[in-house]
Amino acid sequence: MTQIYSAFTIFTSLLVEAMPFLLIGVLLSSSLIFFMDESTLITKLPKNPFLGAIIGSIFGFFFPVCECGNVPVARRFVLKGLPTSVAVSFLLAAPTVNPIVLWSTYVAFHGQPHIVWLRMLFSLTIAITIGCIFSFQSDPRPLLKPILAKRLTLLMELNETEKIPIQETKVPEYSLLQSGSFILGSEGKTIKMDDNLLKNSEGKNQTISGWQKWNLFINNVQIELRELGGVLILGSAIAASIQVFVPREIILNLGQGTITSIIAMMILAVVVSICSTVDSFFVLSFASTFTTGSLIAFLVFGPMIDIKGIGLMLSIFKPRMILYLTAIAAQLTFIFTLSYSYFF
Repeated sequence: MTQIYSAFTIFTSLLVEAMPFLLIGVLLSSSLIFFMDESTLITKLPKNPFLGAIIGSIFGFFFPVCECGNVPVARRFVLKGLPTSVAVSFLLAAPTVNPIVLWSTYVAFHGQPHIVWLRMLFSLTIAITIGCIFSFQSDPRPLLKPILAKRLTLLMELNETEKIPIQETKVPEYSLLQSGSFILGSEGKTIKMDDNLLKNSEGKNQTISGWQKWNLFINNVQIELRELGGVLILGSAIAASIQVFVPREIILNLGQGTITSIIAMMILAVVVSICSTVDSFFVLSFASTFTTGSLIAFLVFGPMIDIKGIGLMLSIFKPRMILYLTAIAAQLTFIFTLSYSYFF
């Protein structure tokens, strides 16, 4: 019973520390989705692939979403005709390089501010590097799911023939894992809350009332809290269970080895799939038994590649593309954190 009480205490403390940051992140991301002009921001992004990789990696400051919300935004980048480097670098960096995540990391590791800086530096470097690598793939269609590649082809043909900016068109697409929000139309049909789709019979934009926007905001907050809160509870339970029920000798043997600790924490990050908004509180429970380099590996690699993130990315990219992303991100994370462990 003593072990159960100890595990419950650790579990509760993790939730109490992490829940406020999860709530702040959800509120902020929901506000940006509904009240920021996304199309205007997209048009300001550079078309140059290498510069796009840099800008895309720091764009998380404007879209502070975790790895659950960055995939739909990256999908829109691709379908808006932006370079692949912008979408890929944003996909990898946004869950980490945003104010909410950096703030929560600072609060969790207030006595070790270098962890915050290293997390941001390594995440930016990896995202920009991978974005530059994929910038050599000028045509993203071979990397996309067939239905998205077909849609992008139609949009490109429309842009070439009519010489107008790429816009969303009514091409069949997956009904799940789409970006954007929906409202109920006058005929009982759902309408996507997007400027290009909110057209009346005369081709003019329909207006969304403030009350409708408020309802959408509340609904989105409820959905994200339910989904991400469930992941946080599960992750906290796993962390507490490992700390209490796994023999201390096993944890120490894994945690004190320079190489084994990094590999173990990277694997744990993929399996646990905890939201980047609160993952710093999760990994904090391992700070006394694992090396600093391995903690950074968890904080860098987890938001980029985890089980739920891979599932979401499969709605955009072919499995081969995700395999490349995973392999390159894992190698760079291992090299950077191993170098830090040996030289600092």
